[in-house]
Amino acid sequence: MAAGLVAASMNAQTVTESQTFDNFYIGINGGVATKTTGHAWLKNLNPNAGLRIGRNFTPVFGLAVESNAYFGNKPWESVGTTVRALNTSLLGTVNLSNWFGGYKGEPRAFEVTAFFGLGWGHVFGQADRYVGSDPKATLAENAAAGNQNIIKTDGLTSKAGLDFTFNLGEKKAWQFYIEPAIIWGLNGLGYEGVEYNINKSFVQLNAGVIYKFKNSNGTHNFTIAQLRDQAEIDALNATINDLRSELAKKPKEVVKEVVKEAPAVQPQVVKVENLVFVTFAQGKSVLTKEAKKALDGVKAGKHVQIVGTASPEGSKELNDKLSQARADEVAKYLSNNGVIIDEASGKGVQGTTSNRLAVVYVK
Repeated sequence: MAAGLVAASMNAQTVTESQTFDNFYIGINGGVATKTTGHAWLKNLNPNAGLRIGRNFTPVFGLAVESNAYFGNKPWESVGTTVRALNTSLLGTVNLSNWFGGYKGEPRAFEVTAFFGLGWGHVFGQADRYVGSDPKATLAENAAAGNQNIIKTDGLTSKAGLDFTFNLGEKKAWQFYIEPAIIWGLNGLGYEGVEYNINKSFVQLNAGVIYKFKNSNGTHNFTIAQLRDQAEIDALNATINDLRSELAKKPKEVVKEVVKEAPAVQPQVVKVENLVFVTFAQGKSVLTKEAKKALDGVKAGKHVQIVGTASPEGSKELNDKLSQARADEVAKYLSNNGVIIDEASGKGVQGTTSNRLAVVYVK
């Protein structure tokens, strides 16, 4: 947990901020498992299937909850049920590829992730009994026979292993992984005592598929934050002020550059007051209170054209989507206020400086 907190504070300086429900994923897996020692592996393979839900807090560290059902009984005696046992674990995950190789802005095609955690297991169809006793005898009957050590059918477990992961799809929203793992029965599940002991464990080889939900940044993964120092921010603000001054002096020329294809049914004179500028935070398309106040000045029934833009930071694909998202967000807000939207388009990057804007042309 301490390592995770340190990593979170460090990665907060390199990746964009995550919202509460960002970077969650869900997946299914299945494979075979068998007792680690004391038998021939290939003769005693038992099938299992499971569900995993998790969240990555940084490109390196995450947490997952996983539950697997085990269907076979070999090499143990049958318990008389279709599902022999359940094991549910809370796992800490460490992306070794990102830890040692750094995160480049999107997942690699192939990554290796280690995991370790604790869980709780239950074996069906059995009652607690004494070591070496008749499983059909009661605890009282075995106690009378002098047996002392109880074997529990519920108990603490621990799981460790590696995920060899392939990130799939254009947006890297899907993962396929192969997972060798070992699971210990720490106190129960047919074992006596509490310890990490290879003779009280079973090995497992599973394959799984994971889907990563879409995040507030418009992608299914972490994105790199564009860090700026105060001097650069001051320079950007100065550029914005220069542009505003230029707009005041030459409204027609500036409007022609920003709104290149504004359809007009009738000839009209474009004035500065015909434009409403809405600014956005870096990488965001959420309207601020100031932006909503500015948009509230557009009267219901007016026809408008909206152009969304983005800054040069980031990939072209991301900026095109971000600029369109900004235009759509403004259009949605104005439409709810009774304004008629003629067009809402994202133009991507416009210019070479900070340009996180949506321009509303009021006809």
